[in-house]
Amino acid sequence: MLEALKAQPQDKILQLIQMFKDDPRTDKIDLGVGVYKDATGLTPVMRAVKAAEKKIWETQDTKTYTALTGEPGYNTAMRKLILAGSVDGARLSSIATPGGTGAVRLGIDLAKMANPGATVWVSKPTWGNHISIIKFVGLPVAEYRYFDAAAGEVDFAAVLEDLGRVKAGDVVLLHGCCHNPTGANLTLEQWKQVIALLKDRGAFPMVDLAYQGFGDGLDQDAEATRLIASSFPEVLIAASCSKNFGVYRDRAGILISISADAEQAKIAQGNLNFLNRQTYSFPPDHGTRTVMTVLEDASLEADWKAELEETRNGMLSLRAQLAEELRRATNSDRFDFVARHRGMFSLLGLTEAQVTRLRDEFGIYMVSDSRINIAGLNKATVPVLAKAVAAVL
Repeated sequence: MLEALKAQPQDKILQLIQMFKDDPRTDKIDLGVGVYKDATGLTPVMRAVKAAEKKIWETQDTKTYTALTGEPGYNTAMRKLILAGSVDGARLSSIATPGGTGAVRLGIDLAKMANPGATVWVSKPTWGNHISIIKFVGLPVAEYRYFDAAAGEVDFAAVLEDLGRVKAGDVVLLHGCCHNPTGANLTLEQWKQVIALLKDRGAFPMVDLAYQGFGDGLDQDAEATRLIASSFPEVLIAASCSKNFGVYRDRAGILISISADAEQAKIAQGNLNFLNRQTYSFPPDHGTRTVMTVLEDASLEADWKAELEETRNGMLSLRAQLAEELRRATNSDRFDFVARHRGMFSLLGLTEAQVTRLRDEFGIYMVSDSRINIAGLNKATVPVLAKAVAAVL
């Protein structure tokens, strides 16, 4: 039977990671992998996370299953962090998931259960795994134009034009903040226009909130999500703790469903529980319990927020430095948008051939569409990248 299986295409980013590992050069730079790194190239364990894990180790007396939803306290804490009371709690349902990817997957599964004929609209470009997951679940995908690569900004007129073709019941996947891969976000006024259009079209919004706290701050980064949540009778929100808590390998995510009323929320909760049961039964606990422990302890939460701010401001500083170095190296303002973007990623607008030259001639690795991970840089490597970009232009 297994001989009937067909080889699957290799994930481009995972392939890039392997190419980087195999490169013997000592001065190579990895800007491809979408993981936060500090100035030393390490993805650190946050202080509050270490303290929370120690607290769990000292007090935990069982490893038995929790609940199909995951630990209830985690769900409560994450709803508060993301929504901050913007939606009546009786309308909310949620489950813990293995990371943000697990939340996206189960969100698409739930959408298919609710409306098997729905088309899922994604921004062009979007995180590569969005389209892969949607197609694997068996729903059709449509794209709405999002980014003007020449200007380095959101093409808002195109966004509105394309979303004007959404049909009632279609799912529209939105990036809550720190758009991946572009780093270019809608303004709050633009969000209001998108919300009005989607309400008029009868669309079903789904928000992917993977980078809360990495852009303009915890509350600012959740502002669009909260506005969407309070504007529609039904919304799905897939969120990740991988980045803002640094618990990548512990796979802590959450899928939140907002229903029209409390009765519908109970039915939605039953369906979420069912999805967890069919997929992996009980979700993993260590990462989510760690996050819960941080958020339930005032001193740990304060320390976590302080370290998250250090991380966020460090990336903003690198953005400003890179924009300045690129302006100097290219003698143009072509890359000034890098300083205006938010989060870990920006699209430089280079051709695939130029990206290949950066890798082959300079040992600088980035995704073929020229997405770079800002957190893969440090003060010393920023001018190296700028000079190399100028050389391949």
